[in-house]
Amino acid sequence: MHLFYTPDIAPNAPHYFLSEEESKHCVRVLRLNVGDEVQLIDGRGGLYIARIKDAHPKRTILDIISVTTEYNKRNHYLHVAVAPTKNIERLEWFLEKATEVGIDEISLIICQRSERKEAKVDRLNRIITAAIKQSLKAYHPVLNEPVTFNKFLAQPFNGQKFIAHCEPGEKAGLKSILQPQQNYLVLIGPEGDFSPEEIGNALNNDFKAITLGESRLRTETAALEACFEVNFLNRL
Repeated sequence: MHLFYTPDIAPNAPHYFLSEEESKHCVRVLRLNVGDEVQLIDGRGGLYIARIKDAHPKRTILDIISVTTEYNKRNHYLHVAVAPTKNIERLEWFLEKATEVGIDEISLIICQRSERKEAKVDRLNRIITAAIKQSLKAYHPVLNEPVTFNKFLAQPFNGQKFIAHCEPGEKAGLKSILQPQQNYLVLIGPEGDFSPEEIGNALNNDFKAITLGESRLRTETAALEACFEVNFLNRL
C-alpha cells in the first residue's frame, strides 16, 4: 500500500486533501484511482488508512477509514548531537539510516575541529521524510539548526548524557551504564574528534564518556553505531 507524509492532517478529520505535488504523484505517477486505499503518516505517531474519493491530479480527496495513534512508539527517546561531516553526503547517509533504525532528534553541532560550519536543514529534512516513508515510521525525527558546541552544552536535557570520543581516558561501554527506557543524548564529534577542552566541558556538564568499540569509526558511522546500540539495548 502506498504511503504519503501528511503533517497537517487533523487527528479526527473525516477527509483529507493531498497537496498538489502529492496529488500529481498519486494520480499520474502511481496511477492510483477512485477506491484505491493508501496510508498516511502525520509525523506525530498517527497512521491513517484512507480511500481515494476523487483522484484529481491537483487536489486528490481522501476518505479517512481508520486511525492508529502512537503507531510503533518506542519505549525511549534518543537525541544524537553530531558534527556535520565535510562531505555532506555522509551526513545525509547517517540521517537516512538513523531514521530507519530509530531516532527522535538530531542536533548539528559546530566544534573546534569541524571542517563544515553549516548545513542546509531543509534539504536534510527532505531526506528524513523520505526515510520515514520508506521504513513506515509514524514519527518524524526533529532536526535542529546548527549551533556551536558550547551553546549546545548550555541547553537543558533531562536524561542520560554521553559523549563518544577517541582521546585516552576512562570510558565505558553503553551496555554497562545505559538505563533502559529513558531519554538519551549522545555527542558525536567531527572528523578530527572533539578537542580535549570540549571533552572536559562535556564531562563538567554531567556527560559520561563512552566507547563505541575498538575500531576508529568515521563520524557518521559512530553516530549510527550509537543509534543501533541504544535501540538494541532497549529491546532486550
